[in-house]
Amino acid sequence: MLGERVSTEITRKEDKQGFIGVEDAAKRGGRVAGNARKETEQELGRPITSKENYLSEPEKKKKLEDRGN
Repeated sequence: MLGERVSTEITRKEDKQGFIGVEDAAKRGGRVAGNARKETEQELGRPITSKENYLSEPEKKKKLEDRGN
């Protein structure tokens, strides 16, 4: 979520247009989010992602399936 938000803000701030401009903003936003994750893990002394908190299916899909039952 952080990466997407940062990418959006970079795109707006620098008025990026077209695929190349938006691709650059997306890479930069992803780098910011990756660095934030690494710093968080270093601070906590453990990984913040695990098999227990990883969603194998998107939340919306799960919710739709649950409603049908």
